[in-house]
Amino acid sequence: MFAVCNLINTVVSIYIWILLASVVLSWLVTFGVVDTYNPFVRRIGEFLERVTEPLLAPIRSVIPPVAGLDISPVILIIAIYFVRDLLLDAFCF
Repeated sequence: MFAVCNLINTVVSIYIWILLASVVLSWLVTFGVVDTYNPFVRRIGEFLERVTEPLLAPIRSVIPPVAGLDISPVILIIAIYFVRDLLLDAFCF
């Protein structure tokens, strides 16, 4: 059972790091630090979008940006931690 708990925790941690990388990359593109014409940056951006957008899109459709700031990643991180805690309580304790 410890392996299941460790797996849940690891998967959640990796997904949150991917989500944070997506947020940082979007800021870097917005502020002109990196260019999406670079094939490597474009490939990384497409990967991050494919992985994060299925969970972010429903949140974005319900909650609009606040003062031009997209808070859907913050809401998703809170929801992921909530679900993780529920799963860990159910399987590990």
